[in-house]
Amino acid sequence: MSAFSIPGFDLAAFVEVTLAEDLGVGLPGGGHDVTSESVIDADARFSGVMDSRDAITVAGLPIAAAFFRKLDPTMEIAILAEEGSRVQPGTDLMRLTGNARAMLTAERSALNTVQHLSGIATMTRQYVDAMNGHATLLDTRKTIPGLRHLEKYATRMGGAQNHRMGLWDAAMIKDNHALVAGGVGPAVARAKAAGVAQIICEVDHLEQIEPAIAAGAHHLLLDNMAPDRLREAIALVAGRVPTEASGGVNLETIGPIAATGVTYVSVGRLTQSAPAADIGLDFTPL
Repeated sequence: MSAFSIPGFDLAAFVEVTLAEDLGVGLPGGGHDVTSESVIDADARFSGVMDSRDAITVAGLPIAAAFFRKLDPTMEIAILAEEGSRVQPGTDLMRLTGNARAMLTAERSALNTVQHLSGIATMTRQYVDAMNGHATLLDTRKTIPGLRHLEKYATRMGGAQNHRMGLWDAAMIKDNHALVAGGVGPAVARAKAAGVAQIICEVDHLEQIEPAIAAGAHHLLLDNMAPDRLREAIALVAGRVPTEASGGVNLETIGPIAATGVTYVSVGRLTQSAPAADIGLDFTPL
């Protein structure tokens, strides 16, 4: 587990706060698993197998293992599938042997995490496949508060690249910024004068392309453009900066959009709408 890390993500803190939420730490009567403590002997041991019920792309198994090891540091855990791998229904993902109470208490937090992250990775892989080798898929900032680093990790496991991680690592000038600044050109010029290293500028109309590039934009987001309009925009850009198609993208439309010649296609639903993967965990008393 010590080798697993995600930049900007504190795994130990995540495990601590997630278990504390489930256990009701700090609430009247909280701080323990009342069911396991009242029903399961303290020294009882279980073996367990986590498996996939559907075809999925795997993400989050080392995080799930951290939940179990938090409650039983001596638990024997074998992770059986690589992060980012595609597996078929019925594939064993993890085997565990250890304290029964610890397994039962950590079970839901571990499963919720793997189901959510594998769901994102699985949907992401579907979008990558639908692009047929054209362009690069990007995620967005449409993430659940507090889970951004995890969800963006999951999109990477599915084959996407991360867009900006937050408000700090790139400027993204959108229509409201341009409205206040007096247009895309002045808005980009202000960001450049401020020393911003990476300036992304959204353009809704073809006539905004030249002012944005001339002012110093490093990347153009071509917003809600149909494939024919995207081709026109890409011809005007003429390779001077990367281009990104965004808006109106789904599994049916992403293939034609990616084939227009854009550098990137960004999809908010990867993190906003991915269904949880169907993953189970079955225990056997020892």
